[in-house]
Amino acid sequence: MITVRALDTNRRRDRRAWIELPYRLYANDPLWVPPMVAEAQMQLDRRRHPFFQHSEAVFFLAEQDGQVVGRLAVLENRLYNARTGARRAFFTHFETVEDFAVAAALFEAAFAWCRRRQLDTLVGPKGFLTADGMGLLVEGFQRRPALGIPYNPPFYHDFIRQLGFERETDFLSGYLSADHPLPERLVRIAERAKQRYGFRVERYRSKRALRRLVPLVVAVYNEAFTENWEYVPITPAEAKVIAERLLAIIRPELVQLVWKDERPVGFLLCYPDISAAIQRTGGRLWPCGWFHLWREFGRTEWVNLNGIGIVPAYRGRGVDAILFVELARTIKGSRYQHALVVQIDEGNSKMQLEMAALGVTFDTRHRIFRRSVAHA
Repeated sequence: MITVRALDTNRRRDRRAWIELPYRLYANDPLWVPPMVAEAQMQLDRRRHPFFQHSEAVFFLAEQDGQVVGRLAVLENRLYNARTGARRAFFTHFETVEDFAVAAALFEAAFAWCRRRQLDTLVGPKGFLTADGMGLLVEGFQRRPALGIPYNPPFYHDFIRQLGFERETDFLSGYLSADHPLPERLVRIAERAKQRYGFRVERYRSKRALRRLVPLVVAVYNEAFTENWEYVPITPAEAKVIAERLLAIIRPELVQLVWKDERPVGFLLCYPDISAAIQRTGGRLWPCGWFHLWREFGRTEWVNLNGIGIVPAYRGRGVDAILFVELARTIKGSRYQHALVVQIDEGNSKMQLEMAALGVTFDTRHRIFRRSVAHA
């Protein structure tokens, strides 16, 4: 018999059961990258995680014969619903053994939770923070995922479809070789944009310098992404958590910011891919995990490009070309040979075309699903 219960986040035993389940499910999968345990623990801490300052979540565990066989988190993001006028809930951290009955039991509990809060639609996978990877992997099972991007077995897609979910949107990711020549047309556009509009690119030598820029970059994000379906303004408390997460993995020389006068008007996030080291550490820094991560930073030949934002007033003026050209020049003079361009919304056809012109081959797809819960 399968039973589903809400996790008691105050109980250490429950928290451990939640965190350890995917380690057991993916024990023999060479492509799975574990989450950092400290981050997973923080998501379960309602006193520390900034999401709980404005919203609510429940964590469901499915159990059978005394063993945890599935889990599911369901979120009521009140900032999102207030901004859009919707009554949506989001789901994330779905994991299950290969038994449809477990998935059905988890989502039935989720539907009931939504109805009690008069939420009418369940959407996901979508996480707690803007920086959390989104979607269910439905194409591209041949490669280890980019850092922080979801990974799951193919049968999850079948289970979600059987439960009546429909596609909301897809996010595409792809591969780019550092050897691919930079289009001369793009270089010309970038140079003309600098001369015509007075754009400039600054170089950064330390994380301390980057830390001072966090409020300015958050302001660009909160202005640049308002038209995206998943957009929620980043709160100051969330900005602090996201910044600390990125500063832990970012390298100053890879940061690209385009300035106009005294404010940034565009950014491109790029950082070394250290997922291979995270696999070796099991997501734990101690006792020796920090050494594996430090060594990987110094030898990985992969980078992840995850996020480009341009202030609306400056779109169409070559800011994107400047970002791409400057990053390409930086990578050309480094040891990095490979890049994964991560999670571009399928509706952003302009960005897809620009990336294809740079040589990106899109081969990975993450899907966001939705379902009405009114008659679940």
